[in-house]
Amino acid sequence: MTAFRLPVLSLLETRVLGVLCEKQHTVPDTYPLSLNALVAGCNQKTSRHPIIEASEAEVQAAIDNLRGPALVVESSGGRVTRYAHNMEKALRLPSQSVALLTVLMLRGPQTVGELRINCERLHRFADISAVDAFLQELAERPDGAMVAELPRQPGSRENRWVHLLNGAPAIETTAASPAAESGANPGVGEIAALKAQVARLEGEVDRLKGLVDTLCAELGMPG
Repeated sequence: MTAFRLPVLSLLETRVLGVLCEKQHTVPDTYPLSLNALVAGCNQKTSRHPIIEASEAEVQAAIDNLRGPALVVESSGGRVTRYAHNMEKALRLPSQSVALLTVLMLRGPQTVGELRINCERLHRFADISAVDAFLQELAERPDGAMVAELPRQPGSRENRWVHLLNGAPAIETTAASPAAESGANPGVGEIAALKAQVARLEGEVDRLKGLVDTLCAELGMPG
């Protein structure tokens, strides 16, 4: 059977899919999600890149677009309409691949090691080679790649991976331009990767500050 050919999605559509996939694992008691919960997840300030401010109407429009190819389904029953993702069935993907796409949709370009760590709550990969194997499968799909490896950034030891659900113009621009190697201005893909890294580092700093404050409070020390 031929695999589903995914249309090019908007940033908000991939954010909606990512949030639904994430919350299925992190808040199973409240999943499927109501529209209000989905909007809150899309506009979340942590573990998101880029950070967005979407309205209920915009999120509802994204949901309606995703229902066409059966990527999102509506739950029946109850007074509040709820929504769930259908990525595994619609795209015929294993849960491991869906977990990787989810983290890429929510957090932007990442290395294999970062993906393994950030996927922990969605799927626990045995090692980095397992992550790499599923990324390679997604990149070599006969009906169209869903991920791609970005050119290595100057000073970086590892390449980063990015999802292609929004299309791939930025990746093509980066791959075609030797800007990073020549010392010229970075390409669009490199800038996006750098911004994603800064966002992740800022989130980690905030998390560590919270841990320090908690420890200080328990020890009776000033923060």
